[in-house]
Amino acid sequence: MLVRLLRAYLRPYSKPIVLIVLLQLVQTLATLYLPTLNADIIDKGVVKGDTGYILSTGGWMIAVTVLQIVCAIGAVYFGARTSMAIGRDLRGAVFDRVQSFSAREVGDFGAPSLITRTTNDVQQVQMLALMTFTLMVSAPIMCVGGIAMALNQDVPLSALLLVIVPVLGVIVTLIVRKMRPIFRGVQERIDTVNRVLREQITGIRVIRAFVRDGHERKRFTGANAELMDVSMRAGRLMSLMFPAVMLVVNLSSIAVLWFGGHRIDSGDMQVGALTAFLSYLMQILMSVMMATFMFMMVPRAEVCAERIHEVLATDSSVVPPAAPVTELRRDGHLELRGVEFRFPGAEEPVLRNIDLVARPGETTAVIGSTGSGKTTLLNLVPRLIDATDGAVLVDGVDVRDLDPAAMAEAIGLVPQKPYLFSGTVASNLRYGKPDATDDELWRALETAQARDFVERMDGGLNAPIAQGGSNVSGGQRQRLAIARALVRRPEIYLFDDSFSALDYATDARLRAALARDTERATVVIVAQRVSTIRDADRIVVLDEGRVVGTGTHAELMAGNETYREIVLSQLTEQEAA
Repeated sequence: MLVRLLRAYLRPYSKPIVLIVLLQLVQTLATLYLPTLNADIIDKGVVKGDTGYILSTGGWMIAVTVLQIVCAIGAVYFGARTSMAIGRDLRGAVFDRVQSFSAREVGDFGAPSLITRTTNDVQQVQMLALMTFTLMVSAPIMCVGGIAMALNQDVPLSALLLVIVPVLGVIVTLIVRKMRPIFRGVQERIDTVNRVLREQITGIRVIRAFVRDGHERKRFTGANAELMDVSMRAGRLMSLMFPAVMLVVNLSSIAVLWFGGHRIDSGDMQVGALTAFLSYLMQILMSVMMATFMFMMVPRAEVCAERIHEVLATDSSVVPPAAPVTELRRDGHLELRGVEFRFPGAEEPVLRNIDLVARPGETTAVIGSTGSGKTTLLNLVPRLIDATDGAVLVDGVDVRDLDPAAMAEAIGLVPQKPYLFSGTVASNLRYGKPDATDDELWRALETAQARDFVERMDGGLNAPIAQGGSNVSGGQRQRLAIARALVRRPEIYLFDDSFSALDYATDARLRAALARDTERATVVIVAQRVSTIRDADRIVVLDEGRVVGTGTHAELMAGNETYREIVLSQLTEQEAA
C-alpha cells in the first residue's frame, strides 16, 4: 500500500525526482572516487616522495570534494521540496475526502482518528519520502559502487564481503519484520490519546461540575501509559539495530586489517590499497546502515499509508449526483414522501414511512420524545445523511439530484449544537454569504436578538470569537448561529432545537422577529419546548420514528394522546389551553 500511495502522489513530480537521482548519482560517484585518489597519493606520492604528484592529486581531490558538496546540497534541497509537496498533497486529499463524508462516515472513523490520519500519519509518509530522496537513493549506488571499487583494489580480500553483507541483511530483515505490527499499535494508541484528550478538553465543564478530575486523570494516564509501553517495545527493537550493525562493521574492519596485513607482508597488496579498501568497506557498510535506518521507518510509514488509504478509499454514503440540477424555482416547497432511514446493520429503521409537506409562508414544527428521530428527519433535507427509502423533495426536485451549491442557497440550517469558528463575529456571520454587507449583518443580529450583546463586545462585528464559540455563552452562541442562517436569506429555514438555551422572554421576542423576517419562507422547527412551537401552522408529532399526528396545537390537544402527554409534561391544562 505504501508503494502504491507514493507512486500515485510522486507522479506529478517526475522531473524533480529525476534531478534528485542525477545529483545523488554524481555525489555518490565523487564519494567513491576519493579513496582511490587517496590510495594513489599514498602509494605513488608519499612512498616515492613525489611532492608534485601529492599536490596535483590533492588539488584534484579538492575539486571532487567541492562537486560532491554542491550535488549533496542540491539533492537535499530538491528532495526536501518534493517530499513537503507530497505531504501537502496527501493532507489535501485526506481533507477533501473527509469533507465529502456524511455524518455516518465521520462517526465510523471518529474525529480523533481522522485528525491523526491527516496530521501524524501523513507526516510519517512525508518523512519516509524525505529520507528516501536524501539517503535511500544514494545507498544502493554506494553499495554497488563500493563493492566494484573494493574489487578493483583487491579481489581476494573482497571475499569478506560475501559474508559481511548477507549477515547484515539477515539482521535487518528479522528486526523489521517484528517492528511492523508494533508500529500499527503505536498509531492506534495515538488515536486513543487524541480521543481522550479531545473529550476532556471539550467536556472540561462537566468534569469540573462532577468533580471527576481524578477519574479523567487516570483515564489519560492509562491511555498515555499504553502509548508509552508500545513505543518502548518499538524503541527496544530499534535500539538493537545500530549495535548489531556496528558490531558487524567493527568485526569486518578487524578482519580486513588482519587479512590485509598478511597480504601486505607477502607483497600481494600495497598500504594505499588497504587504506582504500577499508574506506570502501566503510562506505558499503554505511550504505547498509542508511538502508537500515530507512527500513526502521518503513514499517511505521506502511501502517500510516494503510490508514490514509482507508480514508481515501471510503466513499461517502451521500453520493453526489451525476447530472446535478443547478436551478430551482426558489419557491421553498419542501416535501418528504414515504421516507425511511436505517443505519447500516440496524434491525429497525430510525424513521419509517414519513410523509410531510412544508409550504412557503408557513411554519411547520416537529415534536416528539427523545430518540423519536426528529434531528435525523431534519438532517435528511440538507443531505447530511441520505434516506434509505423514499424521497426528500425541494421545489419538486429530489435532494439527491440537486447541486450542493443550489441546495446551500435554498436551505439555511441551524443545528442542534451550534458551532462557531475561530475568527470574528463578522467572519462567522458571513460564513454562508461572504459578500454580505455590515447592514445585512446587523439586521440579522437584530432579528436573532443578538444585536445588544454584540454591540457591547469590544470591536462589535470585529469582536474575536474563539474556536467553537467558547468565549460566548450557550444562548449567545445559539443566537449567532441563527443570525448566520438569516444572513443568507434562504427559502427554507431548518431550526433543530435552536432555541433551547434561550430564556422564555428572549425566545418569544426571537420568534416574533423571525415571523416577520421569514413570512414568505418555509420554516421547519424541531423543538422540545412546547411554547416554541404551539403557534406553528402545522405540528407534526413523531413517536418511535413514525408520524402519529399532524395538525394545529388545538387540534392535537383535542385528538392526539402522544402530543397531549408531551404538552402536559411541560404545562398545566389551563396553560396548554
